[in-house]
Parts: sequence; structure tokens; C-alpha cells
Amino acid sequence: MRQPKIFTTIKTYDRSQFIADLVAGITVAMVALPLSLAIAIASGAQPETGLVTAIVAGFLISFFGGSRVQIGGPTGAFIVVVFSIIANHGYDGLVLATFMAGIILLIAGYFRAGRLISYVPESVVSGFTIGIAIVIATSQIPDFLGLSLQHIPAEFLEKIPVLWEGRDNFNLSAFSIAALTLVLIIAFVRFFPRFPGLIIAVGIGSALVYFTGLSVDTLGSRFGELPSQLPLPKLPSISTDRIIELLPSAFVIAFLAGVESLLSAMVADRMTDGKHRPNAELLAQGVANIGSALFAGLPATGAIARTATNVKAGGKTPVSGIIHALVILLIMLLAAPLAGYLAMPALAALLMITAWNMSEPKKWGEYARGANHDKFLLLLTMVLTVVVDLTVAIGVGVALGLAFELSHRNGTKSDWSPPNQ
Repeated sequence: MRQPKIFTTIKTYDRSQFIADLVAGITVAMVALPLSLAIAIASGAQPETGLVTAIVAGFLISFFGGSRVQIGGPTGAFIVVVFSIIANHGYDGLVLATFMAGIILLIAGYFRAGRLISYVPESVVSGFTIGIAIVIATSQIPDFLGLSLQHIPAEFLEKIPVLWEGRDNFNLSAFSIAALTLVLIIAFVRFFPRFPGLIIAVGIGSALVYFTGLSVDTLGSRFGELPSQLPLPKLPSISTDRIIELLPSAFVIAFLAGVESLLSAMVADRMTDGKHRPNAELLAQGVANIGSALFAGLPATGAIARTATNVKAGGKTPVSGIIHALVILLIMLLAAPLAGYLAMPALAALLMITAWNMSEPKKWGEYARGANHDKFLLLLTMVLTVVVDLTVAIGVGVALGLAFELSHRNGTKSDWSPPNQ
């Protein structure tokens, strides 16, 4: 079934559901706002592109999606891919790749490919997710420690020596703000889970920088003032050569968007005893990525952490996701200049927590007790993601996973025997 969930839920929608969705939508917006900015910066893009993506794609994913409570926007899983595409093809290349990925997802949803995602080995998904988490955490070390480095290589193996050589530039003020923000985020999650702890913690860390005059980079000092309105939509520049050049990147974006959105929807189902519509979800991801590209935004997908926050805050229907996008838009229109005071070490701490949560440390014991071929797939995919390329990691991981599955089936003795005739 490809019908959006909002058309089902609206039939019995009432005032109590709207109040619950309103509270949840505002809560999620407070979580999504600093995350969207931090993800955009870590991806090598301008910070406002994160807000544009959260607004446009967040609205479209909720309106057209197949889950009651899915929250969409930019996510940490795309940081490595986006950074690489921008470095190799420019930001206009990223916009075109995102636009193409949206079309691929629309085709996948139309042909009911939502169920096929379940055949991707879980160990491969876990491997590239942990790999991405390692890359994200490593990329935040300069801002977390306040290191002043002229050039930081994109490749992991080249980056580590540069970070080590730059240790003499350690900034105690920046590290103190990052550490304080980290502790506050953990404390809010642990003791006050219903509070928008992310934005409060980042706000406290940034306020300390402003009122004490510490020598710490802020969003404004590095990127200038954020725009207070959405850009006008326009089609990306399209040519045959450019399409061929960016097609592999578009498939990677589409694959990641499809996998993460459906994983997020499944997590939401377990939390709400619901049942999402996978093909409607793929169609929504397609529409959302096309929409984001038209507004020069980033790739988008369902965000597991924000979706879980929505459920815990009482979200009942897709209206909460729509409200979340509208609240971020309102903040952008009315309070964009205030974002310039956000401290870069505080945002780095936020992404460090994001990377830690992405790696799902609670599952490490389960991974260690798994079958040997699953552990091999996980470690191989993780290492390839970190030191080579996410595209290679996914391709090799999925191919080997299918090979292991076929080998296991062929090696299993059948209990069938020919009948006596």
C-alpha cells in the first residue's frame, strides 16, 4: 500500500491528538534545530542548508510518509557521503545527486521495492553505521579541542597524523565548553528525558562563551549570519555528462535514505505497536529529496533519534512532524541571527554524542556473540567505510552477505526424500 499515513489518521483526528502532536512537534524541533546545523557544518556545507533540509524535507516526509510518527531531515549517516560529493563535485553536484536520488526512490517506491531493504544483511548496516560514527567523531576533534589547523585531509589515515601534530594548538577554553556541553547533554538525557536537552545544553555552553568573552569560535565568526528566509526553489543544472558522473553518488544517497528511513520506521513501529507502509515511505523519501534539492538543501531521510523523541514526547500522527518543520521555519524567520552565537565546541560535543549513539554501544555484546561470518561482515564493512569509501563498503558488504547466505543455504541438508513409488 502506497497511501500516505496522514490520509488514514486524519479521518479520526481530534483536539486531544492535535495537542499531543503540537507538544511533540515543538519538542522535536528543539532537538532537530542544533542537530541540523551541526550536521550541515560537518558535511562541509553551509549551516543554513541543514535548516532548509529540516524544514522542506521534514515537512514532505511527514506529509507523504508511510509512518505515523516518522521525523525526517538531515542525518549523521549522510555526513561522509555529502562531504565526499562536495569535495569531488562541488555543492551543485551534491544538489543534482540528491535530486537524482529522489527520482530513484520514487521509482523504487512505485515498484514496491520497500520490502527488498530487509534483505540487506544487518551486519552490513551495523558495520557502515559504526564506521560512519567513527568518521563523524574524528571530524569533530579539531572543534572539540579547539585545534587551529590550516588544512585537515578528508582521508581518515591522512587525518590522524595531522590531528596529532596539531596537539600543541590545544585550546583549554574550547575544550572546557565542549566537555561541559557533553556532560549537560548526558545529564538531560539521563535525568530529564522529556526536556529538549540538546538545545539547552548547546545554549548554556554558547552563552558562557558570549558572556565571558572566551576565545572560542562561534557559528557567526566562522560562517557569518544565517539567512532569515528560505531560498527560492530552482532546478539544478542538468547535463548528460553530469548525470553519468553523479549516478553512483545518487544511488548511494538513495540506498542510505531508503535503509535508514525504513529502519527508523521499524523502530517507531516497535515503540508504538504500529505498522508502517514501506512503499509509501520510499515514495515520501523520493519526494522529500527532490524537494530538498530544489531548495538547495542536503539529502534527507527518516531520523531514528528524532523519531524516538517524537514518540516519547507524545506524537500521535504525521501532524507532529509537520509542526516540527513549521516551528524550525518560524525560528529561521524570526531568530536566525541568534544562531550566530552558537559555539563551535558545543556543536562538536553534540555531534560526538550523535556519533556515540549511532554506534549503538548496547549492541556491541550482541555483535561479539554473533556468528563468525556476521562479525567478519561487520568489521570489514566498518573498516572499508572508515579507510576507503562508503560506496565500496556497501557494495562489498552486500555482495559478501549474499554470498554467505547462498553458501549457507547450499550447505544446509534438506530433510526431503523422494516418495516410494
